[in-house]
Amino acid sequence: MAVGKGKRVSEQDHKLLALWAADCAEHVLAYFQEKHPQDDRPRNAIEAARAWVRGEITVTGARTAAMAAHAAARGADDAAACAAARSAGHAAATAHVADHAPHAAAYAVKAVNAAHGTAFTAKEREWQRRRIPEHLRPLAFPAVRSK
Repeated sequence: MAVGKGKRVSEQDHKLLALWAADCAEHVLAYFQEKHPQDDRPRNAIEAARAWVRGEITVTGARTAAMAAHAAARGADDAAACAAARSAGHAAATAHVADHAPHAAAYAVKAVNAAHGTAFTAKEREWQRRRIPEHLRPLAFPAVRSK
């Protein structure tokens, strides 16, 4: 599986990235559920990522769940809720392309920032960092290059 700039990851690492992305999204899911308690599309996307890892659904099924979560994000009028739904969408999309995992984490941080302010960014990133295997951290937290 290709990850950023053509880097390859094993099937096992791809699955670890999907599980980590699902954890990141689930960590902020409450921001969406508080505003949209009847809309289960982001929750379903998180579960789709995990189901894909277990071999219970296809990549196509995970992508369908990802698109539904992104549709939920478009319908959210609260920034934290929108970012939480986007995080869930990227978690499910990780089944298709492992490059989506860092986006799930980034949107989780955006959800926290929208809800609580930037003072919580470092805390959220540290939470995420503790949950991913060390050898995958460079893929999960790609360095930002300055121009």
